[in-house]
Amino acid sequence: MNIRALVAEFLGAFALSFIGIGAIAATQGGDLVAVALAHGLALGLSVVALGAVSGGHFNPAVTFGMLITGRITPLGAAAYWAAQLLGGLAAAFFIGALYGGTAVADGTPVPGANHSDIQALMMEVFLTFFLVSVIFGSAVFNNYSFAGLAIGLTVVMDILAGGAVSGAAMNPSRVLGAAIIGGEWNAHWVYWVGPLVGAGLAALLYDFLYGKKAES
Repeated sequence: MNIRALVAEFLGAFALSFIGIGAIAATQGGDLVAVALAHGLALGLSVVALGAVSGGHFNPAVTFGMLITGRITPLGAAAYWAAQLLGGLAAAFFIGALYGGTAVADGTPVPGANHSDIQALMMEVFLTFFLVSVIFGSAVFNNYSFAGLAIGLTVVMDILAGGAVSGAAMNPSRVLGAAIIGGEWNAHWVYWVGPLVGAGLAALLYDFLYGKKAES
């Protein structure tokens, strides 16, 4: 068990949730661009700072994609999931201490007022698919030096496109800790099923695409 990798995963998930929920609290959820930038910067910079230690998953859905394509063992995935979920929970706890439990509840992704749970689920699948596609294309198969920037910008893009429909979580650790501390459980299943399906589809597709490229 690589303790350093688990600490890195905890810190990356913590940063994403702390900065993301904090930005929503600071802007009272009224500035989508600011919220998108906060999440994107938190994830992109965490990938730059910690990616070399753990691979920079910071998201149970990303770890799931790595698991089904054989890039991490089941035991390793379980340990990563525990670290990521604890990171999100710790972040929500400290945001609650700073801003109050209501702020954490307000920062918990839920379907938009004019959108159904199924629409939110579809959006989470698509957005996570885009995110994991960029992760595999820029970091897993090509190891580009600008992978952190690309991944962060994808999060910004996804939140701008889908924030009004689903909250654009793309990450169960971003939702679970906030739900526990804030008490907001509306359509919570969406934020597990959607990201896991989207990540799984992207991981399998990119394994196919780059596998064929290597053969040719």
